[in-house]
Amino acid sequence: MRTKPVLVLATVLLVGGVFLGGTLARPDVFAAGPAPLQANTPQSEVSPFRVGGKPPSPVLNIAHRGARAFAPENTLQSFKKAIELGCHMIELDVHHSKDRKLIVVHDDDLVRCSDVKKRFPGRKTYFVSDFTADEIRTLDAGSWFVEALNGPRDTRDGYLRDLTDEEERRFITEAARASYTSGKVRIPTLSEVLKWAKENKVFVNIELKTIPRRYPGLTADVVRLVEELKMEREVILSSFDHDALVEVRRLTKVIATAALVSDRLHEPGRYVREFLDADSYNPGCYGDYDVLGFCSVSGKLTPEPIKSAREAGLSATVWTENDPVRMRQLIGAGATGIITDYPNRLLDVLAEMDKPKM
Repeated sequence: MRTKPVLVLATVLLVGGVFLGGTLARPDVFAAGPAPLQANTPQSEVSPFRVGGKPPSPVLNIAHRGARAFAPENTLQSFKKAIELGCHMIELDVHHSKDRKLIVVHDDDLVRCSDVKKRFPGRKTYFVSDFTADEIRTLDAGSWFVEALNGPRDTRDGYLRDLTDEEERRFITEAARASYTSGKVRIPTLSEVLKWAKENKVFVNIELKTIPRRYPGLTADVVRLVEELKMEREVILSSFDHDALVEVRRLTKVIATAALVSDRLHEPGRYVREFLDADSYNPGCYGDYDVLGFCSVSGKLTPEPIKSAREAGLSATVWTENDPVRMRQLIGAGATGIITDYPNRLLDVLAEMDKPKM
């Protein structure tokens, strides 16, 4: 996840919207705020992640790009590891290839997590959309991860610096390392991942990566695929591009949506529920993305944004938290989901909090 221009978007929305009786509304989206969600739909057909649905757990353990602390991110290997470590849901990112296939990868380009420069030397750019799906299929998407692990700890990305020696021994075996460097780890398509998820009965959060590349038709293509696979109730669509979430809602009333934010919002519950007709407020909580106070001068959690979301009937899913102490604080403040690189740690926290008090 990256910082997105949420404040700029919010400014445009305030100019383009109107206040009706003190409530922000936009006439081309709602005449009078969101309608009662799926009021006439049988409970068995309601998405568990839409407002009014019943999620599988009071707090969702959501594996960020899979269990990316233990396997190459956004690969089937990472998603399989996440299930082994107890997640309820995997989180992934989607872009368009040159031939408009839906590709599961985080960055706008292919450099960090593949050998694309070696495979296709001399290109001016290496954007996902510069390559066809067949070309992307040839890339080695695993060796970079082991190379990162083999380097000095202080040169690793932050989430890998947090990896303990015990976790590395337990969850990244020599056999796993060999498989990651075999040249057989691939960047998957969204269709491949969703079919695998359906077979393995795991929920999926798909982040629509529409900023800054602005792929024409990406949102509609994702919705169409989810509907074709009949996974509307197993999937959440999230984005920093809140216009994309509005587009999702125009296309379907069934699939749940989540507003990713990395800036402070005034009354986030009202904004997400009334303006976007979305189902979850997803604030960042670390580094430059923190809107909940952990990285403030005081270092203390500010629970008000989560409270605002919950009072509006929304879920509140926080990203990306790897510290068990802060996980407990977030859950205590009302978070209904935590996106983490370490689903094993969150599994332990949830098990501990579920124990009866003596």
